[in-house]
Amino acid sequence: MTTPSVEFIGMIGTRDASETRPATGPAIDPDYTVRFARAHEDAGFDRILIGYSSGRPDGGQVAAHVAARTERLGLLIAHRPGFIAPTLAARTFATLDQFTKGRVAVHTITGGNDAEQRRDGDYLSKDERYDRTDEYLGILRRAWASAEPFDHTGRHYRFEDYGSEVLPHRESGIPLYFGGSSEAAYRVGAKHADTFALWGEPLAETAEQIASVRAAAEAAGRTEPPGISVSFRPILGPTEELAWERAHRILDTIKSGAGRPFFDQARHHQNVDSPANVGSQRLLAAAAKQDLHDRALWTPTATASGAGGNTTALVGTPETVARALLDYVDIGVTTLLIRGYDPLDDAIDYGRHLLPLVRQELAHRAATQGARTPAGTAR
Repeated sequence: MTTPSVEFIGMIGTRDASETRPATGPAIDPDYTVRFARAHEDAGFDRILIGYSSGRPDGGQVAAHVAARTERLGLLIAHRPGFIAPTLAARTFATLDQFTKGRVAVHTITGGNDAEQRRDGDYLSKDERYDRTDEYLGILRRAWASAEPFDHTGRHYRFEDYGSEVLPHRESGIPLYFGGSSEAAYRVGAKHADTFALWGEPLAETAEQIASVRAAAEAAGRTEPPGISVSFRPILGPTEELAWERAHRILDTIKSGAGRPFFDQARHHQNVDSPANVGSQRLLAAAAKQDLHDRALWTPTATASGAGGNTTALVGTPETVARALLDYVDIGVTTLLIRGYDPLDDAIDYGRHLLPLVRQELAHRAATQGARTPAGTAR
């Protein structure tokens, strides 16, 4: 058995805002955006996610701004298929990937809310959207891999003699991540994705989703399943008592409405009062069972915020939360997406106190396993 490596992903925005406080300043604060990204780079994150909604700044341009002012940080750009042609998307991402020497990845969001989709002019049903995504991602993969022109005739796209002078920096192409929790998401994402992204549910439910993704990948003819990403909102404290005091302060602040403008924007974009997407429904279902799951998973923050995104917390000392994250690694998780309710300060704290513990334990496991493997024996 090989000890896995783990990828850490953070998430940035273009201004200071979260469920615990309203946004301040303009929608795009260039200096804050760079400071936020550099905090993740300094903290040792592998990538940062740049989110998508019908009202947010364009993620590709945010990524380009950040890329010019960081050195190694990977850029995971959330992208909704269907609003631009896949051939144009292929060139756009490949161009940025060349300028950044291979730092680009794409996070595919098919869209789980009809009202949000219509704000950008998309009137397809959910099933039709997933069908379009399936075709779209197939075109992306071929466009990134083919130096020769090709034609395509499908249900949603048709073109002739497409060829591009720009291909991704690496022959392997640009990594594709994929988010979703519905059967349609499993089917399409498991077929195309390098990494399949889930929100932070209890271990048993997460294991069930991993099994569903792997079964869908096998049904699609893949010999290797995609990696698995799980997202959390860690709440750290120097002692267990202080961590829980902080967690309850955060929950009280969410409930108080201090972040109401943030919520109002989220409700506009995601309809979190009555979420249509399966991922949010699953988080709320877990929260309805009990507040605390497994070692440290705390769900009241999801309930208080309407589960409009990855909103479940891991609460405790850095040691407790590190062990909780490793519990997920032990069931097959390969990527950990973590962001805080105090976004910038938490990113700094994760780099100081949390990421090193997880990586130290994984290195210890690898060294111990290596010591137990006789010389010359295949691992």
